[in-house]
Amino acid sequence: MSKTLTEQQIKDAALGAGIEYAALKAVIEIEARSSGFFSTGEPAILFERHKFWEQLGDIRWFTMRLKIMVKHPRICNKYSGGYGRYSEQHDKLRIAASYNRDIALQSASWGVGQVMGYHWQSLGYESLQSFINDMYHSEAKQLEAMIRYIKVNNLVDELQRHDWEGFARGYNGRAYAKNNYDEKLRQAYAKWSRS
Repeated sequence: MSKTLTEQQIKDAALGAGIEYAALKAVIEIEARSSGFFSTGEPAILFERHKFWEQLGDIRWFTMRLKIMVKHPRICNKYSGGYGRYSEQHDKLRIAASYNRDIALQSASWGVGQVMGYHWQSLGYESLQSFINDMYHSEAKQLEAMIRYIKVNNLVDELQRHDWEGFARGYNGRAYAKNNYDEKLRQAYAKWSRS
């Protein structure tokens, strides 16, 4: 079975969610960039060092996170950034997982929708591992996670109204404008609505 998302799966997902096909295609294009998997066959991820820092604080690993930050500032840091190349992301995840596997998995964004692992519970997965299994399974399962995220965060209306600023803010957070997410979405939608 192919792990690659088909156009029919995207159309079916859009119809099921009440989202226009071109709008969903735009979100997939901007979030996934090209694929839900790296050339290694591993899911496309972006490891967020500041989320690792925050979540270690949530479980009161204050001393340990300082030690990890001193040794691995690109893995654990109070500041975002330091992403590096895509090819480094799973290596960073493995290093983080050697300290705390669950927190590491929750500190990466996953697949075509780049959904953060720590959302697994709010998205209705029975466990973190169930979410991770889906991310490894296929782009179709990754798309399902993205749709769940859009619905849980009440962003279907924004897509229906083509409110790209509202969607970008809800999907990517307050700093969305720094990366021009709204404008990129607007342009991608214009392209897909013409095709």
